Amino acid sequence: MPTNVVMPQMGESVAEGTITKWLKKTGERVERDEPLFEITTDKVDAEIPSPVTGVLSKILAAENDTVTVNTVVAVIDGEGSAETREPATAAAPPAETAPQAKPGPAAATTAEPDEKVAAAAPQTGKKVRSSPLVRRIAREHGLDLSRVQGTGLGGRINKKDVLSFLAPQTAPCAEASAAGAPGGQQKRIEFTGPFYTEPMTPVRRQIAAHMIASQNASAHVTTVFEVEMTKVVEARKRMAHEFEAAEGLKLTYTPFLVRAAIETLKLFPIFNASAEGDNIVYKRDINFGIAVALETGLIVPVIKHADEKNFLGIARAVQELAERARSKQLSVEDVQGGTFTLTNPGSIGGLFGTPIINQPQVAILGVGTIEKRPVVRNDAIAIRNMAYLALTFDHRIIDGALADQFMAHLKQRLENWQEPLL
Repeated sequence: MPTNVVMPQMGESVAEGTITKWLKKTGERVERDEPLFEITTDKVDAEIPSPVTGVLSKILAAENDTVTVNTVVAVIDGEGSAETREPATAAAPPAETAPQAKPGPAAATTAEPDEKVAAAAPQTGKKVRSSPLVRRIAREHGLDLSRVQGTGLGGRINKKDVLSFLAPQTAPCAEASAAGAPGGQQKRIEFTGPFYTEPMTPVRRQIAAHMIASQNASAHVTTVFEVEMTKVVEARKRMAHEFEAAEGLKLTYTPFLVRAAIETLKLFPIFNASAEGDNIVYKRDINFGIAVALETGLIVPVIKHADEKNFLGIARAVQELAERARSKQLSVEDVQGGTFTLTNPGSIGGLFGTPIINQPQVAILGVGTIEKRPVVRNDAIAIRNMAYLALTFDHRIIDGALADQFMAHLKQRLENWQEPLL
């Protein structure tokens, strides 16, 4: 019996979604709950699973099409269907250097097949089932996925399987996993004329609209403080092994920064507020957003009730949300309700920036790279672990003096770190 697949409603305020990628082609078999297509909305990116087991007989919405919720986007013929069961011939993937034209309805049927996986060792001949995210991770590490034991449905390899396999190799990169830069390299451009033009992706269009709206809504001002991170660096170095052995978590700098910011927000509640017309609305709960960089852009998952968590609770939440963001497993609720945001350009070497406020919040904290620099201590030159922290705030409701007081207290907490980690 045919089953209609509809565009899901990813939250009460979400009215439409854009299909960014089909993970199956017409004629291919799909298992119940197996990822079928990827979507993006103004709130979240997500993989949408198949509602039934069967054969994908029709694709009714092409990649990059934006459709309203509950619109039928595909049809799956169930187990008893007499429709063809032979998978369509896999189309050769387009060269990464070729310009990408906007796909029409036919282009929606050329999603990357599961067989295009073992690029590092195609001679194995083993069919490997995995998601595009898993294949990207494998390509970045030169990994033959046939070596990985899948624990998902039907032996499907998931992100956890790959990361567990790569764990000994990826340990030095743990810090970037919290709020770092997207993996992979920038696409190489081959010019055939004086210009190369491609349309913005749906995610990039939404980011652009959000940034412009924020600039138009708030009076942005940024203040920058230099902070000595020596005690934080020492605490991380001293406890890293014990922390991982006890909790199974890589100890990064992000939980230190989040915990210090939370305690500072408790003393300066106006930074945990929003401006609504002529009113300032103070929020009782601290819902802490952490920007996570994906290949398609930034997303800001939120640690709800962060003020109720200790250091370990924050560390767990940071890792969980970052992993779910990169595996497209975030729900709409995971990215809503934030009251303050941290972004970390320092994970790839940025000294500091002037971040744009995540509306309707009134402030955002940018963290620069932590590096050893010469500083003056007691009239002598010393080498210390230093970082620049940049606070962008809404000058409509926060004055510069108050912003500097906020930063001075945050600086004091980090420079005199005392909180136990376990």
